[in-house]
Amino acid sequence: MATIYDVSELAGVSLATVSRVMNKNAQVSEKTKQKVLAAMESLGYRPSAIAKGLASKHTSSVGVLISELHGPFYGMMMSEVETELRNHDVHAIIAAGHSDAAKEEDAIEFLLSRRCDALILYVESVTDEYLVKLAKKGTPIVIIGRNIPKLAKNCISLNNELGGYLASKHVLENGHRKIAYISGPLWKDDAQERLAGHKRALAEYNVKFNEKLLFEGSYQEEGGVEGLTHLLAQRANFTALLCANDEMAAGAMTAARDLGLAMPQDLSVVGFDNVAYSRYVYPKLCTINYPIREMANMAAHWVLKYVYKHNAFDIQNIFEPTLVTRDSVSKFKR
Repeated sequence: MATIYDVSELAGVSLATVSRVMNKNAQVSEKTKQKVLAAMESLGYRPSAIAKGLASKHTSSVGVLISELHGPFYGMMMSEVETELRNHDVHAIIAAGHSDAAKEEDAIEFLLSRRCDALILYVESVTDEYLVKLAKKGTPIVIIGRNIPKLAKNCISLNNELGGYLASKHVLENGHRKIAYISGPLWKDDAQERLAGHKRALAEYNVKFNEKLLFEGSYQEEGGVEGLTHLLAQRANFTALLCANDEMAAGAMTAARDLGLAMPQDLSVVGFDNVAYSRYVYPKLCTINYPIREMANMAAHWVLKYVYKHNAFDIQNIFEPTLVTRDSVSKFKR
């Protein structure tokens, strides 16, 4: 198999010159460029990322770490990052951390070993301190979904507290006062922030928060089923159910329907994320829009701007959620 050294020798040029040709560097004369291309064709040489990076000091690859490889939320994130990077001739290397600190750290070390030019991280378990130390090691990092004060310029985050507030305010405006809540795992910052927004809206309407109407879910569909089953078993009356993501909302709606409850007549439901299927469940799910596509696109722009020097991009670090009103909430009739 031919190597870059073989191309260099046959063309009679340096390794750096061969790499410049592969990277379409304008500093190479047309005559030299044609000599290199002819040598590559003669040898049947296919350039590797490492060979292409000899002159540019880049591998044209970015590591992307997410929590899971399944689910519509992570799918949208991966798709947007990969598409935007590919539009600029950069490839994504994707790994999953499974919301476990050891696995997240292991995946980060794997991506660093691939000589990635930068890392785009959606991590939930590693500490802020770990990420601060990682940022000092040399490989640029951008973090989606977390706001770390010491790394504020490296973070692309959502105002989760506002999202929780908007969801709760909507059902309160529709007359509901007995409101149940299925949170995400409360060791996660976003779950805590969304719950805090819910409590803020209740306080604004002088509604006391009832611990019996809180269930700590899993952010997975099964968590919604378990949550609704548990809440109904408490025999605590409620007319509205807020879920900290759409997956749990879908699970809760399925469980409610299996129990003979009509929505929204018997139970109003609100989700969080605005994933694609929220428009297709019945009734169509009222939810909070999490602009993950825009945030993933912004993370890619961060890398393109600060690593690959595409200076046309303006970087936005904090995104705001919005309420998406649909059919799963009705006015409470006293």
